Amino acid sequence: MTGFGASEKNIFRVEIRSLNHRFADISMKLPPLLSKHEIPMRKMLKEKFARGKIDVSVSIIGDSKAGFKLNAELAKEIYKRLEALRSELSIPGAVDIQTLLNYRELFTVERQECDSGLLYAAFKEAMEQLEKLRSEEGKIISEDISNMAGKVESLNKDLISLIPDVISDYKIKFHERLREILNGVGYDKDRMLQEVAIIIEKSDITEELTRIDTHIKQFRKILKSGDIIGKQLDFLLQELNREANTAASKAGDYRIANIIIEMKSEIEKMREQVQNIQ
Repeated sequence: MTGFGASEKNIFRVEIRSLNHRFADISMKLPPLLSKHEIPMRKMLKEKFARGKIDVSVSIIGDSKAGFKLNAELAKEIYKRLEALRSELSIPGAVDIQTLLNYRELFTVERQECDSGLLYAAFKEAMEQLEKLRSEEGKIISEDISNMAGKVESLNKDLISLIPDVISDYKIKFHERLREILNGVGYDKDRMLQEVAIIIEKSDITEELTRIDTHIKQFRKILKSGDIIGKQLDFLLQELNREANTAASKAGDYRIANIIIEMKSEIEKMREQVQNIQ
């Protein structure tokens, strides 16, 4: 889910952005001075957010009380060795201050120890803002998905109500086909009824429709739970799609096929939306 959170505490500014993503993908940008806090912050984010592409930016603002320190002893040693080398190789010129400035290791940046309490306070506040926005978006998405689930449930009821008519049509078509083949020749009616029963059993989708109904009920229950539910819903939608495919392949009736096409379309829309739910 998308969202944004930001907070400033003293010299720290924290910004956290979130975009839709199937898994948790965290990217962090911290000043070198704060690099030791990256792992604890990542852990806090993973505990709070199970999904989303999350970008974190932590910066130091205002007076960070930085200063430079010169390593004088190292500078003397470098000068001494360079002078000795110049003399030994008879290199003209002299070792001057400009030469020493090329050695960056002579200088270090010193900062006063940062107050990590303020840093984490800003980080937590930014996370809370992000969580609030994601939660608000999640409610909207959940309502949308719930409506789609209702559509699938309604279509499933339409399929269930069609079964008696489909079975009746199977019987009629079988009788007509049998009369065409036999062309007035007598036949064993009991044997014929057995064949009809076998065909109907192979084409019966009652079990698949019952499972679809069960999955939808479970889907609604999980959706209302408010927990980390994205992966559970994704799994149920895979099962719904599988049952719909099985029913379509078994039924062999154009009315059922048309309804299942519409049902699969709704299931696919639900799968796309579920990717945005934590």
